[in-house]
Amino acid sequence: MQAFDYTTLVAVREDIARNWLPSRIEQVYQRDRYTIYLSLRTIKKRGWLGICWHPEAARVCISEPPPKIPDTFTFSDQLRHQFKGLALTAIEIIAPWERVLDLQFAKRPGDDVLWHLYVEVMGKYSNVILTDAKQQIIAPAKQISSSQSSVRPIQTGQPYEVPPPLTGTLPKLEEEQERWQSRVSLIPGKLQRQLMNSYRGISPKVTQEIITLAGVTPQQSTETLQQIDWDNLYLAWQKWLKMQATCEFYPGKTAQGYTILGFVENHPVDNLQQLIDRYYINNLNQQQFKQLHHQLLQKISSILKKSDRKAETFRNRLQESTEAESYRQQADLLMAHLHLIKPGIKSIELNDFATGEPVNIKLNPEKNAVQNAQALYKNHQKLKRAKNAVIPLLNEVETEINYLQQVKTALTQLDNYYNPEDLETLAEIREELIEQEYLKSDRAVSKNKDDSQPHQFTTPSGYQLLVGRNNRQNDRLTFRTANDYDIWFHTQEIPGSHVLLRLEPGKVAQEADMKFAANITAYYSQARESDVVPVIYTKPKHVYKPKGAKPGMAIYKQETVIWGKPQAIRNEERKTNKEEN
Repeated sequence: MQAFDYTTLVAVREDIARNWLPSRIEQVYQRDRYTIYLSLRTIKKRGWLGICWHPEAARVCISEPPPKIPDTFTFSDQLRHQFKGLALTAIEIIAPWERVLDLQFAKRPGDDVLWHLYVEVMGKYSNVILTDAKQQIIAPAKQISSSQSSVRPIQTGQPYEVPPPLTGTLPKLEEEQERWQSRVSLIPGKLQRQLMNSYRGISPKVTQEIITLAGVTPQQSTETLQQIDWDNLYLAWQKWLKMQATCEFYPGKTAQGYTILGFVENHPVDNLQQLIDRYYINNLNQQQFKQLHHQLLQKISSILKKSDRKAETFRNRLQESTEAESYRQQADLLMAHLHLIKPGIKSIELNDFATGEPVNIKLNPEKNAVQNAQALYKNHQKLKRAKNAVIPLLNEVETEINYLQQVKTALTQLDNYYNPEDLETLAEIREELIEQEYLKSDRAVSKNKDDSQPHQFTTPSGYQLLVGRNNRQNDRLTFRTANDYDIWFHTQEIPGSHVLLRLEPGKVAQEADMKFAANITAYYSQARESDVVPVIYTKPKHVYKPKGAKPGMAIYKQETVIWGKPQAIRNEERKTNKEEN
């Protein structure tokens, strides 16, 4: 993930100072253990200032409104208490080339500063620290004890000290080329590494852009550079420093992230704050998505293996119980031929009553004929009782397996992150598994999140086709969204999404619409890799949820079978991706 470097900090600070100061603090909200939001209100507009101390994505920028979930963090409680009725009057970098912002709060512009909020954007050492006017720490986002850091502990009640300065020479606009070139080329090595080693405050991203603008490569050795290369490098270096001094930047999206300088190929953007906010939110979401997806898929796969083993055990016991009738028949044969059974024999062969075929019966030589018959009758009753007990247990575990297969299918199809909707859909699956007690959670499941949205497609005739992406969406589509005019699709006896073809009163779906819906239904099922998949369709009024059934489970009647071809959808996706690339 691209670092929020000093150059970015300068650009963001200048933009905030120009457009958002002074501003009244209306609300403080903490999204998670790394991110707080300050609601700002100026004379002309309102917005949210996001402050994040995540070790990989620390940043400060104007952000999108935070999600509407409960704030249960103590740090935001402390900030709310102290900032009530105050205004953000200044935002300053504490010293040149230091990635620390000082947000100052007072009753109104021009009044004495009452509180300082120091935002330290320093990778894994990032922190946010509230101090009073005398620089005494009131509330840090992260407490750092003396055992954790003997250099700079951070604890409530202690005086605030700025981070220790980094070693290295500060870049200066006034430095002449001869001195600059001598410093960078003093020790031969790769150009990018030598620039970063020679000066502090310059990030890998900025170094790479300077080198690219000069027309050389980052891995090129300083020993191989011609004087024209050094001249171009110095001009690019000076251009970077001048941009920082004048705060004139050219932000844009790049293939790998974003640029503030515009030295590399990019798509220019007008809104710097939105560029920064979306980049880090998307990257953090993608990171969280991968971790959560792996966790859920591993958990479901593990539970499925245990359930499959349990079902196999029940099936074996059920198979054994089918022998119950043979024990009774053998006992009947013994009782009918008591006179033929001699003491001490280990087996006897008697003819079956119905077929006349010989039946070999094992005997206990220590028991007489009647006792052997009684033992067989006892085994008959035991296995009969076992059968009656095992059948409901097997049905229960098979129902659970069907549900878990449905969840696993949803997870398998939700394999990549493309937008925040994907993460929300995945989070709903996690919440469902917590509610169904397959997962444990140390926090309450949120009930007031906005519902995630299903996939939406358009049929050849222009009708809307909705595809559930998890069990919550499936239930919502089938039992809340669907009306009498719609058509409901599902793969026949195969885990998959609920699919709803929306029709207006009096409209009839054409054959092409039905085929398209069947193909989509087959594609969003466990049979995605098959060539042809049986798909059923019926009216929503013929779809029912059994009492006590798990999410996403439904039964149907008056269905019609149609064949879906998932590969037709896969080929269309490949064609679309090829055109986009």
